[in-house]
Parts: sequence; C-alpha cells; structure tokens
Amino acid sequence: MPNIEPDSSARRRVHVAVGVISDGGGGILVSRRAEHAHQGGLWEFPGGKVEMGETVQQALHRELLEELAIEVQECEPLLTIAHDYADKSVLLDVWWVGAFGGEPHGREGQPLRWVVGAELRSLDFPKANEAIIAAVEEKLSAKGN
Repeated sequence: MPNIEPDSSARRRVHVAVGVISDGGGGILVSRRAEHAHQGGLWEFPGGKVEMGETVQQALHRELLEELAIEVQECEPLLTIAHDYADKSVLLDVWWVGAFGGEPHGREGQPLRWVVGAELRSLDFPKANEAIIAAVEEKLSAKGN
C-alpha cells in the first residue's frame, strides 16, 4: 500500500475563543501579543484556544481567568471569523464581555491597554481582527459610546 502524505495546504483550523471586554463606558481592553508568538508584537482582543470537550463559553471563561485574572459574568456572541494566514488558519469565536469580576492584569507579562473605540484603528492588529474592530465600532455606536 502506498504511503500517501496529507496535502500540506489542508491545515486544521485553530478554534479560538475571543473576548471583547467592555468597561461599560466605551472602553475596550486589548493586550499585546508576545514577540515570539504567532503575529507577535501586535495588539489583540484577549482569548485563546478552545480545548477538546470544551464549549466556547467555557474556553472564554478559562482563558480570561488564566490570562487576565478576571471572571466573566456576562457575555454574548458578537461574531465568528474564519481567516487563513500564510502559516495558520483560525476560527475566531468572538464574544462581547459586558461584565466581569476582578481587576484585569497581564498574568503572562503581556501589556494591557484600555482604549475607546476610535483608538482601535490606530493600533496594529492581526489581519483577522479587522472584522472584530468593525463590529466593536458598530456595537459602541449603537450604545451611544
């Protein structure tokens, strides 16, 4: 039987739970990716990989606790984005976090920053985050922020 190698272009998509964390007054929390990480040095909305057997909400709660030391109290789906980079494919499951407990801080040493919606466009984000920024602007505009 011949040994058939899988097509290298058929990458498995990494499923990521992403939190757009709002302070309730128009501020959105962003964090800076570590230089050694995929898309390193760019700003992002916090979150991480959905593990086997985990729901997206469970992953979001776990990741934000691990990364930021906050406990999600209220969240709702915002949008889902499938994006292919040259070296990786991602499925971003993005949630609006409207309430949380604790004071966010970068537990992994990552810088954090509260920004108002208009400031998001001045920061460098991974390409897949463009749709998130547009959705955040729309949501903030609808709320009058």
